[in-house]
Amino acid sequence: MPPPKPGVIPLAPLKLGDILGGAFSAMGRYWKQLFGIGVAVYGGALVIVGAAALIAYSQISDHLRHVVSLSAEEDPASADVVPLGIGFGVVWLVAMIVFMVSTAMMYATVPAILQEAVLGRPTTFGVIWRRAWARVPAVIATVVLSTLIAMIPMVLAVIGFVTVMIGAITLSQGSGTALWASLGFLGALATAPLAAWLWVKFCLAPSAVVFEGQGPVAGLRRSSQLVRGDWWRVFGITLLALLMAGVASYIIQIPFSFLGMFSGVIGGSTLADDPNPASILFAMSGYLVIMALGQLIGQLVSTTFPPLVTGLLYVDRRIRTENLGPALAEAAGTPPPPPYGTQY
Repeated sequence: MPPPKPGVIPLAPLKLGDILGGAFSAMGRYWKQLFGIGVAVYGGALVIVGAAALIAYSQISDHLRHVVSLSAEEDPASADVVPLGIGFGVVWLVAMIVFMVSTAMMYATVPAILQEAVLGRPTTFGVIWRRAWARVPAVIATVVLSTLIAMIPMVLAVIGFVTVMIGAITLSQGSGTALWASLGFLGALATAPLAAWLWVKFCLAPSAVVFEGQGPVAGLRRSSQLVRGDWWRVFGITLLALLMAGVASYIIQIPFSFLGMFSGVIGGSTLADDPNPASILFAMSGYLVIMALGQLIGQLVSTTFPPLVTGLLYVDRRIRTENLGPALAEAAGTPPPPPYGTQY
């Protein structure tokens, strides 16, 4: 008998088609909760960053006007450069924080939705929001920890690449440092695969943090345990999901790019011969709004589809290694027939 399918996937070991189909099906069935939260968090992030930029501009507008009005032969004064650097730095820091929180919210939202999608149960925006928001701190810590761990070999790879460049330069000058160049090249080759291995090893950690209520370190350990023995399959499916999301995001942003260029040309034609920064910003406001809208829609795709795939990979690994299928079927109210329990 076929395994039960109360939700978006059959409650049995999943094939590639089951995972991709389940991700698309979850997007179709729960699009209000998924994209509603995405629009809320990323739209709120854009509003916060825009407000921070306006506040910063109101404080440094005089300094910016002084710098813009300088000729090519004049150097800006430090009294103008320092406030500009501080203002841009503060806006950049605010943007990094709010977008990190927004992305973590989406990373927590997807598993919260999958908890209901796998069982075929309806849910609401408020329920998913509260459940995901409660796990945002743990998801942020998990993503930061996994990123830092994966960045260590990446930094070593960069150091190795720089060593290769230095060795090549010194070799061209006849200083005889072939050993350093060889070591740098081998270091770059060795550390890049290590970074990819660590990235895949911990890619299921956000799902474990939300599904099981784990802490950051326990989530990393849990992901490592589930990926063990199936690294290449997890790597291939995750990479495919990232490529599909990247292509879809690029295609979505193409019409917005054309519209933005058209709006920018129209706005630029209204500028005077010697415009000030405020008039330039106003003339380019249409272009900025259109491009921000395209980026928002592309970001929604790139932060929903890959986590949906990795979340279903998490469920698949637990079905394969922990016989989770019968327990999910019972939770969905469709107990499996006897052959199902023995076969899977």
